[in-house]
Amino acid sequence: MEERQLNEGIERGFPAVCENGQILKPLAVERARLARTARGEQNSRILIIDDDSESCEAAARSLEAELFETACIKKAAPFLKTVLFEAGQYDLIVLSLMLSEESGFELLKAIRSRFQTPIVVFAGRYKKMDGIRGLEMGADAFMLKPFNPRVLVAHARAILRRTKGALYDREGLKPEKILVGDVELDTKSRVARRGGVRLNLTSVEFGFLEMLLGSAGQVITSEQLAEDVLGRELLAYDRSVSVHVSNLRKKLGHRLGEIERIKTMRGRGYIYMNPPGCSLHFEAGSG
Repeated sequence: MEERQLNEGIERGFPAVCENGQILKPLAVERARLARTARGEQNSRILIIDDDSESCEAAARSLEAELFETACIKKAAPFLKTVLFEAGQYDLIVLSLMLSEESGFELLKAIRSRFQTPIVVFAGRYKKMDGIRGLEMGADAFMLKPFNPRVLVAHARAILRRTKGALYDREGLKPEKILVGDVELDTKSRVARRGGVRLNLTSVEFGFLEMLLGSAGQVITSEQLAEDVLGRELLAYDRSVSVHVSNLRKKLGHRLGEIERIKTMRGRGYIYMNPPGCSLHFEAGSG
Protein backbone atom coordinates (compact mmCIF):
# COMPACT_ATOMS: atom_id res chain seq x y z
CA MET A 1 0.00 0.00 0.00
CA GLU A 2 1.41 3.40 -0.97
CA GLU A 3 1.97 5.93 1.81
CA ARG A 4 -0.34 8.38 0.01
CA GLN A 5 -3.20 5.84 0.02
CA LEU A 6 -2.65 5.05 3.68
CA ASN A 7 -2.62 8.74 4.60
CA GLU A 8 -5.81 9.31 2.61
CA GLY A 9 -7.43 6.45 4.51
CA ILE A 10 -6.31 7.92 7.81
CA GLU A 11 -7.68 11.35 6.90
CA ARG A 12 -11.03 9.80 5.96
CA GLY A 13 -11.16 7.91 9.26
CA PHE A 14 -10.77 4.44 7.76
CA PRO A 15 -9.75 1.66 10.15
CA ALA A 16 -6.65 -0.46 9.91
CA VAL A 17 -6.16 -2.92 7.06
CA CYS A 18 -4.03 -6.00 6.49
CA GLU A 19 -1.37 -5.52 3.80
CA ASN A 20 1.27 -8.12 2.94
CA GLY A 21 0.43 -10.01 6.11
CA GLN A 22 0.90 -6.99 8.36
CA ILE A 23 -1.87 -5.17 10.19
CA LEU A 24 -1.55 -1.44 9.54
CA LYS A 25 -3.07 0.95 12.05
CA PRO A 26 -4.35 4.45 11.28
CA LEU A 27 -2.12 7.11 12.78
CA ALA A 28 -4.88 8.42 15.07
CA VAL A 29 -5.59 4.98 16.50
CA GLU A 30 -1.91 4.28 17.09
CA ARG A 31 -1.37 7.65 18.77
CA ALA A 32 -4.36 7.03 21.05
CA ARG A 33 -2.98 3.59 21.94
CA LEU A 34 0.43 5.04 22.81
CA ALA A 35 -1.18 7.78 24.91
CA ARG A 36 -3.23 5.22 26.86
CA THR A 37 -0.13 3.08 27.39
CA ALA A 38 1.77 6.09 28.73
CA ARG A 39 -1.07 6.67 31.22
CA GLY A 40 -1.01 3.04 32.28
CA GLU A 41 -4.40 2.33 30.65
CA GLN A 42 -5.28 -0.59 28.43
CA ASN A 43 -8.26 -0.55 26.11
CA SER A 44 -9.77 -3.70 24.65
CA ARG A 45 -8.43 -4.76 21.25
CA ILE A 46 -10.85 -6.05 18.62
CA LEU A 47 -9.93 -7.82 15.37
CA ILE A 48 -12.43 -7.54 12.49
CA ILE A 49 -12.23 -10.09 9.64
CA ASP A 50 -14.54 -9.14 6.76
CA ASP A 51 -13.78 -8.76 3.05
CA ASP A 52 -16.75 -6.41 2.64
CA SER A 53 -14.85 -3.10 2.91
CA GLU A 54 -17.92 -1.02 3.73
CA SER A 55 -19.01 -3.40 6.48
CA CYS A 56 -15.50 -3.73 7.88
CA GLU A 57 -14.96 0.02 8.03
CA ALA A 58 -18.40 0.68 9.53
CA ALA A 59 -17.74 -1.87 12.26
CA ALA A 60 -14.34 -0.38 13.03
CA ARG A 61 -15.65 3.21 13.12
CA SER A 62 -18.50 2.33 15.50
CA LEU A 63 -16.16 0.45 17.84
CA GLU A 64 -13.40 3.06 17.73
CA ALA A 65 -15.96 5.75 18.58
CA GLU A 66 -16.40 3.90 21.89
CA LEU A 67 -12.59 3.88 22.41
CA PHE A 68 -12.03 0.27 21.42
CA GLU A 69 -8.80 -0.36 19.55
CA THR A 70 -9.50 -2.14 16.26
CA ALA A 71 -7.71 -3.73 13.34
CA CYS A 72 -9.24 -5.06 10.12
CA ILE A 73 -8.24 -7.94 7.88
CA LYS A 74 -10.10 -7.67 4.60
CA LYS A 75 -8.68 -10.72 2.82
CA ALA A 76 -8.33 -13.68 5.12
CA ALA A 77 -7.22 -16.31 2.59
CA PRO A 78 -3.78 -14.87 1.65
CA PHE A 79 -3.00 -14.12 5.29
CA LEU A 80 -4.48 -17.15 7.05
CA LYS A 81 -1.31 -17.73 9.07
CA THR A 82 -1.31 -14.08 10.09
CA VAL A 83 -4.96 -14.29 11.13
CA LEU A 84 -4.33 -17.34 13.29
CA PHE A 85 -1.23 -15.74 14.79
CA GLU A 86 -2.91 -12.40 15.50
CA ALA A 87 -6.19 -13.87 16.82
CA GLY A 88 -4.81 -14.78 20.21
CA GLN A 89 -3.56 -11.23 20.78
CA TYR A 90 -7.03 -9.68 20.71
CA ASP A 91 -9.77 -9.47 23.33
CA LEU A 92 -12.58 -10.00 20.80
CA ILE A 93 -12.91 -11.10 17.17
CA VAL A 94 -15.66 -10.00 14.78
CA LEU A 95 -15.80 -12.50 11.92
CA SER A 96 -17.91 -12.50 8.76
CA LEU A 97 -19.10 -15.95 7.75
CA MET A 98 -19.48 -14.71 4.16
CA LEU A 99 -15.85 -14.42 3.10
CA SER A 100 -15.40 -14.73 -0.66
CA GLU A 101 -12.05 -16.56 -0.74
CA GLU A 102 -12.17 -18.50 2.52
CA SER A 103 -14.90 -20.33 4.39
CA GLY A 104 -15.93 -18.25 7.37
CA PHE A 105 -16.98 -21.45 9.12
CA GLU A 106 -13.57 -23.05 8.55
CA LEU A 107 -11.84 -19.94 9.85
CA LEU A 108 -14.13 -19.92 12.90
CA LYS A 109 -13.27 -23.56 13.52
CA ALA A 110 -9.53 -22.91 13.14
CA ILE A 111 -9.56 -19.93 15.51
CA ARG A 112 -11.71 -21.70 18.09
CA SER A 113 -9.46 -24.78 18.04
CA ARG A 114 -6.49 -22.60 19.03
CA PHE A 115 -7.90 -19.80 21.16
CA GLN A 116 -10.70 -19.05 23.61
CA THR A 117 -10.95 -15.48 22.32
CA PRO A 118 -14.64 -14.42 22.19
CA ILE A 119 -16.06 -14.29 18.66
CA VAL A 120 -19.04 -12.41 17.20
CA VAL A 121 -20.01 -13.65 13.73
CA PHE A 122 -21.83 -11.83 10.92
CA ALA A 123 -24.32 -13.81 8.84
CA GLY A 124 -26.35 -12.76 5.78
CA ARG A 125 -29.69 -11.00 6.06
CA TYR A 126 -31.64 -14.21 5.39
CA LYS A 127 -29.08 -16.62 6.85
CA LYS A 128 -30.15 -16.87 10.48
CA MET A 129 -29.42 -20.61 10.48
CA ASP A 130 -25.81 -19.78 9.54
CA GLY A 131 -25.63 -17.65 12.68
CA ILE A 132 -27.02 -20.49 14.79
CA ARG A 133 -24.52 -22.87 13.20
CA GLY A 134 -21.82 -20.37 14.18
CA LEU A 135 -23.00 -20.54 17.79
CA GLU A 136 -22.89 -24.33 17.66
CA MET A 137 -19.29 -24.13 16.43
CA GLY A 138 -18.24 -21.93 19.35
CA ALA A 139 -19.13 -18.33 18.45
CA ASP A 140 -20.35 -16.21 21.37
CA ALA A 141 -22.96 -14.22 19.45
CA PHE A 142 -24.17 -13.62 15.91
CA MET A 143 -25.61 -10.67 14.01
CA LEU A 144 -27.34 -10.47 10.66
CA LYS A 145 -26.21 -8.02 7.98
CA PRO A 146 -26.73 -5.19 7.55
CA PHE A 147 -25.85 -4.89 11.22
CA ASN A 148 -26.83 -2.15 13.66
CA PRO A 149 -23.61 -0.47 14.93
CA ARG A 150 -25.17 0.20 18.34
CA VAL A 151 -26.04 -3.48 18.73
CA LEU A 152 -22.47 -4.46 17.75
CA VAL A 153 -21.08 -2.11 20.41
CA ALA A 154 -23.55 -3.51 22.96
CA HIS A 155 -22.44 -7.08 22.15
CA ALA A 156 -18.77 -6.05 22.46
CA ARG A 157 -19.31 -4.35 25.81
CA ALA A 158 -21.32 -7.26 27.23
CA ILE A 159 -18.82 -9.89 26.11
CA LEU A 160 -15.76 -7.96 27.26
CA ARG A 161 -17.39 -7.10 30.59
CA ARG A 162 -18.01 -10.81 31.03
CA THR A 163 -14.48 -11.90 30.09
CA LYS A 164 -12.61 -9.18 31.98
CA GLY A 165 -14.41 -9.40 35.30
CA ALA A 166 -16.58 -11.80 37.26
CA LEU A 167 -20.32 -11.30 36.94
CA TYR A 168 -21.34 -12.91 40.18
CA ASP A 169 -21.41 -10.56 43.18
CA ARG A 170 -22.91 -11.73 46.44
CA GLU A 171 -23.20 -9.55 49.55
CA GLY A 172 -20.41 -7.32 48.32
CA LEU A 173 -17.99 -10.22 47.82
CA LYS A 174 -16.88 -11.66 44.52
CA PRO A 175 -16.13 -15.37 44.86
CA GLU A 176 -12.89 -16.41 43.25
CA LYS A 177 -13.98 -20.05 43.18
CA ILE A 178 -17.35 -21.80 42.93
CA LEU A 179 -17.51 -25.56 43.53
CA VAL A 180 -20.55 -27.78 42.95
CA GLY A 181 -20.02 -31.53 42.87
CA ASP A 182 -17.15 -32.29 40.49
CA VAL A 183 -17.28 -28.90 38.73
CA GLU A 184 -15.09 -26.03 39.87
CA LEU A 185 -14.98 -22.49 38.49
CA ASP A 186 -12.14 -20.06 39.01
CA THR A 187 -13.87 -16.74 38.27
CA LYS A 188 -10.64 -14.77 38.42
CA SER A 189 -8.80 -16.73 35.73
CA ARG A 190 -12.10 -17.77 34.09
CA VAL A 191 -11.13 -21.43 34.06
CA ALA A 192 -13.62 -24.28 34.54
CA ARG A 193 -12.68 -27.81 35.55
CA ARG A 194 -14.63 -31.04 35.83
CA GLY A 195 -13.01 -33.68 37.97
CA GLY A 196 -9.81 -31.64 37.87
CA VAL A 197 -9.69 -31.60 34.05
CA ARG A 198 -9.88 -28.20 32.37
CA LEU A 199 -12.90 -27.61 30.14
CA ASN A 200 -12.57 -25.73 26.86
CA LEU A 201 -15.49 -23.30 27.26
CA THR A 202 -16.34 -20.20 25.24
CA SER A 203 -16.84 -16.97 27.18
CA VAL A 204 -20.62 -17.31 26.86
CA GLU A 205 -20.57 -20.90 28.09
CA PHE A 206 -18.43 -19.86 31.06
CA GLY A 207 -20.85 -17.02 31.82
CA PHE A 208 -23.85 -19.36 31.69
CA LEU A 209 -22.11 -21.91 33.92
CA GLU A 210 -21.10 -19.20 36.38
CA MET A 211 -24.71 -18.07 36.75
CA LEU A 212 -26.08 -21.62 37.00
CA LEU A 213 -23.48 -22.83 39.51
CA GLY A 214 -23.73 -19.63 41.55
CA SER A 215 -27.44 -20.35 42.00
CA ALA A 216 -27.29 -24.17 42.01
CA GLY A 217 -30.65 -25.65 42.99
CA GLN A 218 -32.51 -22.53 41.84
CA VAL A 219 -34.13 -21.75 38.51
CA ILE A 220 -32.33 -19.27 36.26
CA THR A 221 -34.63 -18.00 33.52
CA SER A 222 -33.65 -17.81 29.87
CA GLU A 223 -34.33 -14.06 30.08
CA GLN A 224 -31.80 -13.73 32.91
CA LEU A 225 -29.16 -15.63 30.97
CA ALA A 226 -29.74 -13.51 27.87
CA GLU A 227 -29.67 -10.20 29.71
CA ASP A 228 -26.79 -10.91 32.10
CA VAL A 229 -24.53 -12.95 29.82
CA LEU A 230 -25.47 -12.06 26.24
CA GLY A 231 -26.15 -8.44 27.18
CA ARG A 232 -29.51 -8.20 25.43
CA GLU A 233 -33.16 -9.06 25.74
CA LEU A 234 -34.37 -12.48 24.64
CA LEU A 235 -36.38 -12.19 21.46
CA ALA A 236 -39.34 -14.29 20.33
CA TYR A 237 -38.22 -17.58 18.71
CA ASP A 238 -34.64 -16.80 19.80
CA ARG A 239 -32.74 -20.09 20.16
CA SER A 240 -29.38 -18.63 21.15
CA VAL A 241 -29.74 -19.43 24.87
CA SER A 242 -30.83 -23.02 24.22
CA VAL A 243 -27.96 -23.52 21.74
CA HIS A 244 -25.37 -22.32 24.27
CA VAL A 245 -26.89 -24.47 27.03
CA SER A 246 -26.85 -27.48 24.69
CA ASN A 247 -23.15 -26.92 23.95
CA LEU A 248 -22.43 -26.50 27.65
CA ARG A 249 -24.19 -29.78 28.47
CA LYS A 250 -22.07 -31.63 25.89
CA LYS A 251 -18.85 -30.34 27.40
CA LEU A 252 -19.89 -30.97 31.02
CA GLY A 253 -21.49 -34.33 30.37
CA HIS A 254 -25.25 -34.53 30.66
CA ARG A 255 -25.24 -36.42 33.95
CA LEU A 256 -23.29 -36.83 37.16
CA GLY A 257 -24.19 -40.36 38.13
CA GLU A 258 -27.99 -40.50 38.06
CA ILE A 259 -28.39 -36.73 38.34
CA GLU A 260 -29.03 -34.54 35.30
CA ARG A 261 -26.60 -31.64 35.62
CA ILE A 262 -28.59 -28.89 33.88
CA LYS A 263 -32.31 -29.54 33.93
CA THR A 264 -34.70 -27.69 31.63
CA MET A 265 -37.70 -26.27 33.49
CA ARG A 266 -40.12 -25.93 30.60
CA GLY A 267 -41.49 -22.43 30.29
CA ARG A 268 -39.26 -21.19 33.12
CA GLY A 269 -35.56 -21.71 32.41
CA TYR A 270 -32.76 -23.94 33.66
CA ILE A 271 -31.54 -25.29 36.99
CA TYR A 272 -28.16 -26.75 37.88
CA MET A 273 -28.98 -29.73 40.07
CA ASN A 274 -27.10 -30.17 43.32
CA PRO A 275 -25.86 -33.78 43.63
CA PRO A 276 -27.06 -35.51 46.83
CA GLY A 277 -24.69 -34.84 49.72
CA CYS A 278 -22.93 -32.01 47.85
CA SER A 279 -23.18 -28.40 48.86
CA LEU A 280 -22.49 -25.15 47.03
CA HIS A 281 -19.08 -23.88 48.07
CA PHE A 282 -17.64 -20.40 47.56
CA GLU A 283 -14.14 -19.08 48.12
CA ALA A 284 -14.50 -15.32 48.25
CA GLY A 285 -11.87 -12.88 47.16
CA SER A 286 -11.58 -9.33 48.43
CA GLY A 287 -14.59 -7.22 47.62
